[in-house]
Amino acid sequence: MTSLAALFQPSGAGATSIYPSLAMYALIFVIFYFILLRPQQQQRKKHEEEIRNVKKGDKIVTAGGVIGEIIFMKDDEITIRSGESKLIIDRGRIARIVTTAAPTDAG
Repeated sequence: MTSLAALFQPSGAGATSIYPSLAMYALIFVIFYFILLRPQQQQRKKHEEEIRNVKKGDKIVTAGGVIGEIIFMKDDEITIRSGESKLIIDRGRIARIVTTAAPTDAG
């Protein structure tokens, strides 16, 4: 009975080099990194930057699906007005920013 490894070895070769296999796995990792991991990291960094820069008057959507306008901010707690009620949410629970507040002219 022949082993499974013996079936994949070239005939007449006793031992094959491990370097082609390592090169193949390295190539797969590089492709995986540039197609999946790197774009996801860039998207996460962009989202974190947007969340850090929210301000009073911005309209947001929370992770729970609540749509509201920011009326007060204190550290990581944000108070939003949604419909007739006010809600206090954590800054990290902002899923996306719908619109940003228009800058006001102080002059």
